[in-house]
Amino acid sequence: MKKTVITFGLISGVISSVLMIGTTGFVDRIGFDRGYILGYTAIVLSFLLVYFGIRSYRDNVADGHITFGKAFAVGICITLISCVFYVVTWEILYHTVFSDFMDKYTAYMISKAQSSGASAQVLQTKMDEIQQMKVMYANPLYNVLFTFIEPFPVGLGITLISAAVLRKKARPESAQAAMA
Repeated sequence: MKKTVITFGLISGVISSVLMIGTTGFVDRIGFDRGYILGYTAIVLSFLLVYFGIRSYRDNVADGHITFGKAFAVGICITLISCVFYVVTWEILYHTVFSDFMDKYTAYMISKAQSSGASAQVLQTKMDEIQQMKVMYANPLYNVLFTFIEPFPVGLGITLISAAVLRKKARPESAQAAMA
């Protein structure tokens, strides 16, 4: 299991990192709303390796059968490796190239709240929340956790779907013998 998990986890992680590096430069031009779509599309593409990793394990290591639990274990390990790549890549980008990200993002959130036509009290509450989020994001632990939370649910979903689709029970010994 270890070889399959590491191989597919590394490939997924590299794809995730390359797509993040390639797409984050467009956020200023396309805006944060479209940036979300582009970013999550890249995340989904990188997590397609979860499906292929589970299938590879089932076909090449587990003699063509795999339980849901084992498929889930393989998939979640691939997901975790890929998420680590995602977090490390973001942390490097955030602290070098995108050091002004939170300023731009908070300005975007405030502008969005103002354009919604909300009352002054609602706007003030929203601005207080945004400022609190900015302070929390400055803490490296929260920064890493928030970043991890972006791709992980997608990877978990793809892992669950892949494990359900790819599970294949082994035939009982008597059925195998009868077919021979």
